[in-house]
Amino acid sequence: MTALIQRCQLWWPALRAGANRQVAVLGLNDRMAFDETWIPPQTHELGTPDGRVLRYCLYGPAAGLPVIAHHGTPGTRWERPDVIQAIEEAGLRVLLHGRPGFGSTRQPGRVVADVAEDVRLLADAQGWEQFTVTGFSGGGPHALACAGLLPDRVIRCSTVAGIAPPDTPGLDFIGTLDWARDASQGEDLLRPDLQRRGREVLAEIEAGVQGSIGRSGKPGRAERMRATCIEGLDGWIDDNLALIRPWGFDLGKIAAPLSIWYGSEDENTTREHTEWLLANVPGAERHEYPGGHDPEDADYRRMLAWLRG
Repeated sequence: MTALIQRCQLWWPALRAGANRQVAVLGLNDRMAFDETWIPPQTHELGTPDGRVLRYCLYGPAAGLPVIAHHGTPGTRWERPDVIQAIEEAGLRVLLHGRPGFGSTRQPGRVVADVAEDVRLLADAQGWEQFTVTGFSGGGPHALACAGLLPDRVIRCSTVAGIAPPDTPGLDFIGTLDWARDASQGEDLLRPDLQRRGREVLAEIEAGVQGSIGRSGKPGRAERMRATCIEGLDGWIDDNLALIRPWGFDLGKIAAPLSIWYGSEDENTTREHTEWLLANVPGAERHEYPGGHDPEDADYRRMLAWLRG
């Protein structure tokens, strides 16, 4: 444990410096934003040819089956202890990267398809010729992009609580997703709205509000949400804007085995999105889990088992 803390502390001062700037943007005090006792998982960095820096974490045994995971919107590369344990027990080697603006260098104007090149670079750096991909919520379309654009590399793909494309015929994309209506107004109006929402989430965490997004009772959830809101405002904005634009790839060309996971009572991602994906992406398998947007531990472990094949 001591060695792990020492490694993490190499990254921690840089996060603190960046967090101080974001705390000022959100209108918060530093004490509210961070719990000094929390040490995040170790962060790794990879430079890109266009001068950006990708930041990511690795979970699970080094010899495990390679998986590249795409976090939700908003999200972070840092996972909770219970999720890390499930990954280790599944025998997977999971690379979870922060998309641009979520700890990684911002990439203004990015589209969903742009993630495929970043994933190719990350996989190459690990020496992974082939790998599986998975994406939760706003990460779902990014996982699909990798499956569609890297067909020789991606051997299996899953999405959890994912959405359909914005140009889907017969689907009222803006009308079925509250955040999409906000994003359609553009960054100038979206930024102050997400700043306000970030303040509300952090205030609820600070107040210990039970049932809030950061208070699930799971260790590390509150700390993870703090980091997400503070480090990922630009990514949150850019993700929302990218998800309402054309995604830049053809879902019909996905050839890898694909599973679509969704909650039976999910109010964040409506059933219309799930049913469109199942009907229009070749070979998509249906996997329903009880409850809302986030799967419980047992269902998450079932999804990890599916990734193994």
